[in-house]
Amino acid sequence: MKIVRRLGALLSGSAAVVMMSGAAAASPASAAVDLPDGMTASYVVFDRATGATTARDEHKQYRSASVVKLFIALDYLESHGPDYVIPPEDLALLEPMLRSSDDDAASVLWVRDGWEQIVVRMAAQLGLVDTAPPAARGKWGYTAISAADVVTTYQYILTQADPKYRDFIMGNLHQATKCGSDGFDQSFGIRGALPAPWAYKQGWSGFGAAPAPGEECVEGEVQAVPDTREVRAANAAIDRENARSATMADPDIDLTSRAMHTTGTVGAYDEKIVVVLTLEPTTLSWQDSAGRITDLTAAVYATDPGQD
Repeated sequence: MKIVRRLGALLSGSAAVVMMSGAAAASPASAAVDLPDGMTASYVVFDRATGATTARDEHKQYRSASVVKLFIALDYLESHGPDYVIPPEDLALLEPMLRSSDDDAASVLWVRDGWEQIVVRMAAQLGLVDTAPPAARGKWGYTAISAADVVTTYQYILTQADPKYRDFIMGNLHQATKCGSDGFDQSFGIRGALPAPWAYKQGWSGFGAAPAPGEECVEGEVQAVPDTREVRAANAAIDRENARSATMADPDIDLTSRAMHTTGTVGAYDEKIVVVLTLEPTTLSWQDSAGRITDLTAAVYATDPGQD
C-alpha cells in the first residue's frame, strides 16, 4: 500500500528533523513493492515540497558501509565552523571521500576526529533514533543506520546545517563519480534508475577489497586519495584497534550478508530524498546485486505519490 502523508511542518527549521523522525516512528504500512528472492530491504522516498512519503521498514538497522561518510564529512564541517577555510590537504580527503567513496580518506578523518565519537556527536545533534557507533571503533563501516535516520540526515544538511556545509556536501554529491576509488562501479541505485539531476552517496560491504575480474568499473571518472604518511598511519591505527577489539560485540545488525545501499536526492533543487538499504546473499555477484537494487530503486520511486 502506498503511503502518502502531508508533513508541511517539515519544510523549514528544526521541525524538519524532528517531524521526519516522528513520521517514521508512526510505523506506516509497507509500500507495495515486491522484493527479489533473498533480499532484505528498507526504503524511504520523501518529497520535501509536499511532505509525501513512501516507506518500508524505515527503522530497521543496517551496517552503514560507506554511508557513514556523510557523518564524517558533516562532523568535520560542524567542528571547524562556517568561517573555516578548508586547507588543500583536507579538500584532498573530503572530496574523494564524498564523490568516489574513498576509504583511505574516511579512515584518516575517522581517526583524526575522534573515531566512534563522530557518530555519537552526529546522532545526538541530528536526533537520530536508530544510529549507533560500532562497538569495535576501528570498523567505521559497522556503524548502525536506518533509512529513516539517513533521510533525517539529508533533511538536516538541506534545511538546518549552515548553507556553507549544505553547499559543500551536496555540491560534492552532485559530482559523485561513476567509479569508486576502489574500482567498484557505484552507478547503481539512484544514478542507474532515476532521472538526473541527482546527488548520491552509496555504500557497499562484503564484496571484497576489489571487484572480481570482469566486474571492474571502466570508462568512468574517479577521485582517489594518494598514499601519504597520514593515510598509512591512520590505517595502521585502525588495524591495531581492530586486532585489540576483535572479540567485542557489534550492534545487533547483519554483518554477514552483502550490503548495498543507495542514498541521496533527485531534482535540481534536491526535491526528493531517496534512501534504499539492502542486504543480499553472499552467493550473488556485484553485478547481480547492483542490478537488483537499481530495479528496486526504480520501483520504489514509481510508487512515490509525486510520480502519479
